[in-house]
Amino acid sequence: MSRSNPHRPFVPNPEILTRLPEITGNEINGLGETLARRPDHVFWAPDPNEIAFGEVQKWFYMCQPDSTEMAAERAKRQAIFDAALPDMNPVALEKSPIEWTNSLDQFVGSGVCEMVGVTTLQSDWIFENHSTTFQKIIMVGVHHEYEEIKHAPEFRAGIEVVRQYGRAASAAKKITGWLMEQGWDAEALTGPMAGKVVMIPPALECGFGELGKHGSLINPEFGSSFRLAAILTNAPFADTPKREFGIDEFCSKCRICEDACPPIAIQPDKQVVRGEERWYVDFDACIPYFAENSGCAICIVECPWSRPGVGINLAEKLAKRSTRHTDA
Repeated sequence: MSRSNPHRPFVPNPEILTRLPEITGNEINGLGETLARRPDHVFWAPDPNEIAFGEVQKWFYMCQPDSTEMAAERAKRQAIFDAALPDMNPVALEKSPIEWTNSLDQFVGSGVCEMVGVTTLQSDWIFENHSTTFQKIIMVGVHHEYEEIKHAPEFRAGIEVVRQYGRAASAAKKITGWLMEQGWDAEALTGPMAGKVVMIPPALECGFGELGKHGSLINPEFGSSFRLAAILTNAPFADTPKREFGIDEFCSKCRICEDACPPIAIQPDKQVVRGEERWYVDFDACIPYFAENSGCAICIVECPWSRPGVGINLAEKLAKRSTRHTDA
């Protein structure tokens, strides 16, 4: 039985309806397509005039309250984007792949970020009309402050999202600069603006968790309450292993994010998207509420894995259950 939802029924603002393009976001994302293809930009384009939903992206900012705190966080993030990188050392440091990967732990240990992982870049993660000669992708994750993000969809939570995207960008820039000082070229990819590569697939592959019903990553350590950035490079890192905790099966039986979603954008079953059956959030149902409510984030907050200390206990219970089934 579904819970009552204080945010329903949701009626989209007429202002956003006039800004919707003729093509749907689900079409751009490849919903229902049975053949694999590379992704297209649907939102968060560096230049909104280059995408179909550009007018919606512009409207997102028009809905924001006049906040000095938000302006300060965005200014800090922009300063990170604009910060110059060091000159690249002409002599490339040589060490083993596992040593390269282990050396990333310094950035977690110093509090620059909370997660790091590496995987080999796959061509179908690169957005259409983009390319790169880099072969490795380093993923970084930064954890939300629960006491801030728990207020979603209030504007206070939106400020926290921008703050953590700034931290993620800072981590990506620091790792990029560090690699260049070691003599290895690198390129930082920072959210939320879409870059060359879609970030969730490599984050899945390098061990950041599993895809949840709400379309975001879930892991026992941070639930869904974290943000991503990435670094492309050819430094010979060893890949970090993929991790599974039974989250996919858990999501198939859980309806919390479904019931919490104001525009009913989270579907009860997996969908076929660009040739792959997976969890998928209805973009066209989601985006009006998302744009009008500081990026929403309700599903991230309501996810039981995101509550402090809960994810680890859930993972342990699922592991014990799996062991019992295996033994039986």
